[in-house]
Amino acid sequence: MNVTLLAGGVGGARLAHGLDLALRAALTETPTTTPSAPDGGPVPRPAPAPPLTVVVNVGDDTELHGLSISPDIDTVVYTLAGLNDEDRGWGLRGESYATLSALKDLGEDTWFTLGDRDLATHIVRTARLHHGEKLSAVTAHLARAMGVRPRVLPVTDDRLATFVDTPSGRLGFQEYFVGRQHADAVLGLHFAGADAARPAPGVLDALAAELVVLAPSNPFLSIEPLLAVRGVREALAMAPGRRVAVSPIVGGQAIKGPAAQILESLGHEVSALGVARIYADLVDVMVIDERDARLAGPVADLGLTVHVTDTVMGGPPGRERLARELLALA
Repeated sequence: MNVTLLAGGVGGARLAHGLDLALRAALTETPTTTPSAPDGGPVPRPAPAPPLTVVVNVGDDTELHGLSISPDIDTVVYTLAGLNDEDRGWGLRGESYATLSALKDLGEDTWFTLGDRDLATHIVRTARLHHGEKLSAVTAHLARAMGVRPRVLPVTDDRLATFVDTPSGRLGFQEYFVGRQHADAVLGLHFAGADAARPAPGVLDALAAELVVLAPSNPFLSIEPLLAVRGVREALAMAPGRRVAVSPIVGGQAIKGPAAQILESLGHEVSALGVARIYADLVDVMVIDERDARLAGPVADLGLTVHVTDTVMGGPPGRERLARELLALA
């Protein structure tokens, strides 16, 4: 089975990890036969294409200290590589911060945390972009260097920047999310460059997978920037495979981040049903948590198939369990 995950943030990275584990296990469990050549020897086979493609948000990409930083891409790659800090959900495990401390001593703003090993990723990305490589090619190089088998694609190689309208004015994403700790009410969102941005090579083809999953990522800050890129929403709406969305809202609360606050401030119901209404014209199946089982009927009334389960992934076993259930929905 070929699977595509649309993702951003920690929830998207964790589900990507679960799908990778489940697909690897399925490949191991599937009996195979090796055909013989006329001389009796085995027939050489090309390496199979990775069954999982992760299309990642780049609306929160930024530049700091002269470096190009792609937080969502790095969170996905680090998690798939088994290098991420599980306690924080982002960054690298066992980090040190000597460079950040030195930058502070030199009078630089250090509100955006960058670890020493994490800086190596940004240095490589910046240098390769400076020499004319596209972000998708750089991402493939970084993922390969870290031993990641799934294909990780930025949704676009072009400029795409998320801006957040608040009572204090329009803020860049990282200023809103990290600098101000997403404390401002969100009145609207603007995705600069979306009208001109083209999908990165492979993105539209990936949406023709047998199973396309919208991760339990923030619908507004992680998924909507993906869909804002020209042609992506239309390709998802017409995708021939099974389309599944996992609600990031459980029991009226977000598992992580400001999704619940943004739902409320933008006039949506703060529930799995509110999320289902946003995705109703894009997916076939809505996956909601067992704590929201009472909402299964109203979600089904939207014309969606409903799958009720434990959507709180926790560690790798919980991620793989949920992923196996999603694969069974295809």
